[in-house]
Amino acid sequence: MKRKNFITLCWVSLATSMFFFFIFTDEKNLENFMLTIAISSMYSFVLGAGNWLINDFLNKKFPWSEATTKRAVISIISILLANIILVYFCNYMNFVVFQKSATTEEYFTGKYNYINWFTINIALLISAFLHAKGFMEELKKNSKKEVVEQKLIAKSANAQFESLKNQLDPHFLFNSLNVLSSLIDENPRQAQKFTASMSKIYRYVLEQKDKELVTVEDELEFAKTYCELLKTRFEDSVDFVFDVKKEDYRRFVVPLSLQLLLENCIKHNFATSSKPLIIKIYSENDTLCIENNLQVREQIKESSGIGLSNIVQRYSLLTKKNVFIEKSEDYFKVKLPVLSAKPNVVSEKINDEDKAYERAQKRVKELKSFYGNLISYCIVIPFLIILNLITSPRELWFYWPMLGWGIGLVAHGASVFAIGKGWEEKKIREILEKQNNHKY
Repeated sequence: MKRKNFITLCWVSLATSMFFFFIFTDEKNLENFMLTIAISSMYSFVLGAGNWLINDFLNKKFPWSEATTKRAVISIISILLANIILVYFCNYMNFVVFQKSATTEEYFTGKYNYINWFTINIALLISAFLHAKGFMEELKKNSKKEVVEQKLIAKSANAQFESLKNQLDPHFLFNSLNVLSSLIDENPRQAQKFTASMSKIYRYVLEQKDKELVTVEDELEFAKTYCELLKTRFEDSVDFVFDVKKEDYRRFVVPLSLQLLLENCIKHNFATSSKPLIIKIYSENDTLCIENNLQVREQIKESSGIGLSNIVQRYSLLTKKNVFIEKSEDYFKVKLPVLSAKPNVVSEKINDEDKAYERAQKRVKELKSFYGNLISYCIVIPFLIILNLITSPRELWFYWPMLGWGIGLVAHGASVFAIGKGWEEKKIREILEKQNNHKY
């Protein structure tokens, strides 16, 4: 038992013993005072510790956050059975062992049934309060943590995705201008053609940069135009081979991925007429492969790694499929997953998280309302019972508010936990299925 719970039970034991000693004890002496403390401590620790242990056990086995309705049903059954057993034990120890006001036979023949029933109700109210308090604490902690984490993940994913896409414009423009700059001196006519082609390519960049995915066909057309520009500059030093299956044309890849990989091939390898750089783009087992023979050039500057890491990160935000990289002594290969569907993953995720957040807020309000009602019931009803027994013990009127409010509480709980609504959902599904069948 936690130290905080132990201290709470000590204070409850002291408070109840003082209450019963000064109000219900005729002979106020040290012996009766110690007996009252012993009995109060027994009730507090047996009932309190018992219910805390049950609650801790159920929290580990059936957490509220994972199965709320199931946990609620199991909690009701367990606390009902446990409190009946614990109350009978405590009352037996009180009346038979401590006070010796009854024998064992008298205790179990029905003479103390009313006292047992009354004590069980008090114990159940206190137990319900403890379980409700534990539920509210766990719900508040889990709901806040889960919702905040999901919102942060969605916003972070969106910001990261936008940041990665925005890297493409300056990166592509910088490298294209380098190519154009070299062509102006070498071949002005080719530079003019390059400028026209570059305009066409950059238009594609501007059109596709806001998209998460593009068709393989569009990306291939763009890559072929880009390869023509590279061919203009390097001539026989570079050769390109395209062998992509027609059935993959309508599938999807990350935009500008081929351009970045082609750019990497040129950047990290030397190419001459005697040792041409051969770049292959082909289909292989639901992937689009970009492969080149390895002719590594010496790097004056360490590579920034923007191109390949950009592609890997963007794929990680859009799909669980991985980008594979293979390297040997002879070749370097990158495998891009080709996707059958075209999801708008980031925006859908944010919308889903917003809707989930709203549903979570609504659910928390409903549960707080119910457990606030339950806690109020657990506080007010015992007070009314004690007030009734002190002021007019022969006229028991506390039954009426206890039963009336209790029925309302049960109805409230049934509504919040959707108990008994399974038939409604089943009927709704049947009606929708019939309507759909009539349409076709």
